[in-house]
Amino acid sequence: MSVTRRTLLTTAAGAAVAVSASTSTAASAATLDAADQASVTRTLRQAADYAVAKLRAVAPGVTAFPTGTKFEKWAYSQNGDWVGGFWPGQLWLAWLHSGDEQFKTLALASAEKLAPRQNDTGTHDLGFLFYPSWVTAWRLTGEDKWRAGAVQAAASLIKRYNPAGKFIRAWGSLTDPKDAGRVIMDTMMNLDLLAFASKQTGDPQYLDIAIAHAKTAQKNFLRPDGSTPHVFDFDPVTGAPIGPNTVQGYSPTSCWSRGQAWGVYGFTTIHRRTGDEEFLTTARRLADYALSKLTPDHVPVWDYLAPQAPNDIKDASAGVIMACGLLDLAELTHHTQYRDSALRILSAVSQTCLTTKSARAEASVARCTRNRPAEDGIEVSLPYADYYLLEGILRVLDRRKVDRAVDLSSV
Repeated sequence: MSVTRRTLLTTAAGAAVAVSASTSTAASAATLDAADQASVTRTLRQAADYAVAKLRAVAPGVTAFPTGTKFEKWAYSQNGDWVGGFWPGQLWLAWLHSGDEQFKTLALASAEKLAPRQNDTGTHDLGFLFYPSWVTAWRLTGEDKWRAGAVQAAASLIKRYNPAGKFIRAWGSLTDPKDAGRVIMDTMMNLDLLAFASKQTGDPQYLDIAIAHAKTAQKNFLRPDGSTPHVFDFDPVTGAPIGPNTVQGYSPTSCWSRGQAWGVYGFTTIHRRTGDEEFLTTARRLADYALSKLTPDHVPVWDYLAPQAPNDIKDASAGVIMACGLLDLAELTHHTQYRDSALRILSAVSQTCLTTKSARAEASVARCTRNRPAEDGIEVSLPYADYYLLEGILRVLDRRKVDRAVDLSSV
């Protein structure tokens, strides 16, 4: 049945009607036929065109970095917080899709504002900040300052490496003992900046640290069923594991859907950079678990194991992030069900989560949840959802364009 013809089982509030895991898994495994593929392509092209039109209308008035919406309008950070790279990243993707030079001009100006963060040793998020902005700027313009700045950001990031535990510390300044042993799944997405730095400099230490961190995460986060916690704590002195925890998930034993998506994409990427088959196996286990928890509307619930799941609020950002990882998995494993699942997720978000009915909205994707336990950003718009929606769609419509921006090659 075509995604566009299927009746999506959602309530007025957007929560999925409860179904059994076996029903969900069967729906995810079904193969898309030619008519479905054509319908999906139309849906995704319309969504990309909508996202680009939204950026064309909103971006000229944006002078800082969007962090999330309040009553459908962007709130901003002046220094980029952890999400600053996604705004210039969106603009680069819009330029590639449309050819509109305005987007290139705005992307360069936005990326430039991140320059002071090259030397920030107080966060693990330098990959999020500099890969979609500065690495992409270098790949698309060839101007060396962007490459050099991204390498400097990687040099700042590896200062957070704990050799005793073989992990990159997530939060807090290097002199602050609080959270000194805290590792989060999100960091998997920052490792590609280190792979980039090793490739550019010829210095293996960057990639070596990325591999060590990924192996530590693989060993400690992955549960037998393929689910993961958001956080894992270690003794910062000895490096000994303490146990799972959470900040944005429901509990240490639950499975925060966006963290699971970061893991799918992150482990797939570190496999592409290293050829290590264990990383690919881990990515598949995470993906298979997440897909088994999807309901027929194909939009992830915010935490797969929260008590009200699957009848709970959604996080469309988890869906589009995972879709990008699934498209990678399909290429690497030659298992078409991963691509079909990615297409269903992207189509579902494009049909049920865009802001097309609001004249007020400044973002493209709605129904995202930032941090439910903190009651912070419940079903709002988030800049990384807009970014990964475009990335995922362009991977389908014209993979070469995304490859130009973020390098989809493998060793």
